[in-house]
Amino acid sequence: MKELVRTNNAVLITAIEALLKGAEIPHAVLDQHMSVLEGSLGMLPRRVVVGEEHEDEARQLLQEAGLGHELRPGLTPPGAELTDDAVLGGRLRLKQPRRGHRVGHDAILLAAATGARSGDRAVDLGAGVGAAGLALAWRVPGAAVTLVEIDPDLAALAEDNIARNGLSDRVRVLALDATSPDAVFAAAGLDLGAFDHVLMNPPFSDPSRQNVSPDAARRTAHVASSGTLAAWIDAASRLLHSAGALTLIWRADGLADVLAALQPRFGGIAVLPVHGRTGAPAIRVLVHAAKGSSAPLSVLPGLMLNDAAGRPSAEAEAVLRAGQALPMDRA
Repeated sequence: MKELVRTNNAVLITAIEALLKGAEIPHAVLDQHMSVLEGSLGMLPRRVVVGEEHEDEARQLLQEAGLGHELRPGLTPPGAELTDDAVLGGRLRLKQPRRGHRVGHDAILLAAATGARSGDRAVDLGAGVGAAGLALAWRVPGAAVTLVEIDPDLAALAEDNIARNGLSDRVRVLALDATSPDAVFAAAGLDLGAFDHVLMNPPFSDPSRQNVSPDAARRTAHVASSGTLAAWIDAASRLLHSAGALTLIWRADGLADVLAALQPRFGGIAVLPVHGRTGAPAIRVLVHAAKGSSAPLSVLPGLMLNDAAGRPSAEAEAVLRAGQALPMDRA
């Protein structure tokens, strides 16, 4: 378990628990009874802890809630611009900004759902520091991956992450807008109609329905305009060859928008709902679509990240920590 906060402020503990519960992050409060045993009611601090696999997500949540000053030090010294984080059970190491958009489950799920094989060429649009594309390259030896990221600082971090994970021979990064016109793609060496796979996690927060982060980098990564999704899917269609496939992750309540944007260029659509816990509504959807296909839509059995008691499910652990694939053709 990883310690997030240590405090004797009962109101703060209650607020943090509410945030973690709302985000469906399993947690525990330790030392709740120690003050009574020691005869010093309210004086000894209590500790809020989460599992290692949820630490980054929980820290990001509290940062966004304005409680970053309450967080206990993590792997990187306080005040550092970057953190050095492990994903896939330590199989990948990623440097990323301490503030702003940070790598979470979405990137690893996206990589797991991309059905690439050795020798395939893939493009990760909106790659950030490279988590999804690098996870795909790690899982599929022989696959060549291009990371496309508009933020030059994040693109530079992605370049560093490629090298430090020993993947420079198969992974490259381009500092480009994911919706660049054909001429810009071509000039950067992105051959139109030449890729087997495009994977992407486009900005998907609707500012008219959801709170927008005050952090500019996180806002860029998450907030979508009305045409964002269609523009990213158009870019994927231009990059893919005639039998190529697109894999994306999106918020579950926006599935209708995804299906509408995919038509008429994509078919054979498979939808995999992702649930925070057993019995809860889906929070994300993974969508796989084949360019030019006329096959019907299929909805796959959902993936439960946690069981009803809040414990990580065996299937989710296999994907998020062990790097197992998440096939999108299962029935």
